This record gives sequence, C-alpha cells and structure tokens, in this order.
Amino acid sequence: MAAAVPDQTQWDFSCDLDVNFESEEHALIAYTALAVDKELQPDKVRRLISVSKSKLSVHFEAAEARFLRASFSAFVDVLTLAARTIQEFGQTETTM
Repeated sequence: MAAAVPDQTQWDFSCDLDVNFESEEHALIAYTALAVDKELQPDKVRRLISVSKSKLSVHFEAAEARFLRASFSAFVDVLTLAARTIQEFGQTETTM
C-alpha cells in the first residue's frame, strides 16, 4: 500500500478515486499492478489503495495541491493502461 510517512506532515489536500471493474479478479489484477509503484515524494504525497469486491479505491493526500494533482494524474495514466490491458487480455472465459 502506501509508504510510511511521519505523522507531523500536514496533509491539507486530499481526494478519492473509485473505479468499478467487471469482477473482483480484475480489480485485484489492477491493484497488484498499481500497488508496486510507490510515491516518488512520500514526504509530500500519500496514496492508499484498497479493493472491495469489484471496486478499486484510492485515497490521495498531499501537502500541496500541485503534488496532489501530479500524483493523481500520473496514477490515472497508469490505471488507464492497466484497465486497457485487463480489457484486452483479462477475459476469464475462453471461446473456441
């Protein structure tokens, strides 16, 4: 999940992102792919990712709005790639 961050950091900005997938399996695939990327500035931005049923939830907190925007934007770019990959290759049923 998120890197440990000292409690004295002031987290003035936050936002939440919820993404519904077709299945819990797809949500877990996305979680597994995205959770390995840690924040580049964990003293300025914190990201918590969780999965509940088929929903991937992400909570962002940042010391400044610009750090929140940059983190959120970068995450959405990678999330879009993961979702497209799951859509293309993540079919659990095979047809012949």
